[in-house]
Amino acid sequence: MSNPVPQPGILNITPYVGGKSKGGSEAKAVKLSSNESPLGSSPDAVAAIHAMAEELHRYPDGGAYELTKAIAEVHGLPAKNIVCGNGSDELISLLIDAYAGVGDEVLFPEHGFLMYGISAAAAGATAVKAPEVNRTTDVDNLLTAVTDATKMLFLANPNNPTGTYLPYSEVVRLRENLREDILLVLDAAYAEYVTEDDYKAGEELVAKCDNVVMTRTFSKIYGLSALRLGWAYCPDGVADILHRVRGPFNVNALAQAAGVAAVHDQAFLDKAREHNAKWLPILTQAFRGIGLGVTPSVGNFLLLDFEGTGRTAAEAESYLAAQGLLLRGVAGYGLPNCIRMTIGLDDDNRAVIDALTAFLEK
Repeated sequence: MSNPVPQPGILNITPYVGGKSKGGSEAKAVKLSSNESPLGSSPDAVAAIHAMAEELHRYPDGGAYELTKAIAEVHGLPAKNIVCGNGSDELISLLIDAYAGVGDEVLFPEHGFLMYGISAAAAGATAVKAPEVNRTTDVDNLLTAVTDATKMLFLANPNNPTGTYLPYSEVVRLRENLREDILLVLDAAYAEYVTEDDYKAGEELVAKCDNVVMTRTFSKIYGLSALRLGWAYCPDGVADILHRVRGPFNVNALAQAAGVAAVHDQAFLDKAREHNAKWLPILTQAFRGIGLGVTPSVGNFLLLDFEGTGRTAAEAESYLAAQGLLLRGVAGYGLPNCIRMTIGLDDDNRAVIDALTAFLEK
């Protein structure tokens, strides 16, 4: 008898591999590989989880009513257009499953989030990458890559792992030149870190258009990565579709309670943003000073380029891991000469500067 056979294309998928959590020694490693918040979670969110400990036998609210209400209040959005998910990863997958399939194309920039391509392949669709310019999304290249088969376009803004972004005017230009039947998904996972005046996450565009969705996450600046919590702001039609295809209890009760508390603790968010804004220029200058290329970033991470240093990114990643400093190799994103560093705590950031300085002097 033959074994069960998966759908065509499934075995061609390269599984997603997250940032390393363990180093090369028994000492506790400093994890700077997954763009997690170095300040952890809001104390209010932690308290909310403890308060739920006696309710674990109860099903969560299937509609995530209190969480949706809190998000809507803080962001000034209509609650009926917000859909919560088990991380924004789930929402991305659900959108692709609902709007793309065999014979369809899912378009995104060449260094875009790996899950776009993985989820497209799982749905039987074809992933298409448009060239970037200076590691930044290029609207003209995206528009040139659109074909009759294009059904969805994903734009991570800011982008991971490059840290670059498009000003809102360019996002609007992209939307204005897309067909109405192409769903534009604005992945704004790192929006809270951006301080540039010409940036917007995309709420206004969603409010005006029937084919634009914005996804957000609690995994980054809110520090709730372990709970897998995300949300999407959608037009009426897309929200209806997501509610039809999502699981009935796709967001667990602990995540909902923590999310409500976290989104209301904007003072904690401000602290995380200030820490990031302090260290981005310090690290950028320090790494450039020792001969590394650094892509300008507006996120909570930096892309370090070893081109021309005489050393490889893989060697650097291994050397740092041996020192208990875990950064992320990004060869899977088409950037074999680079590693990505999450902005960490003060001492951790200084330790990486010192270790890379010593590495390049060897």
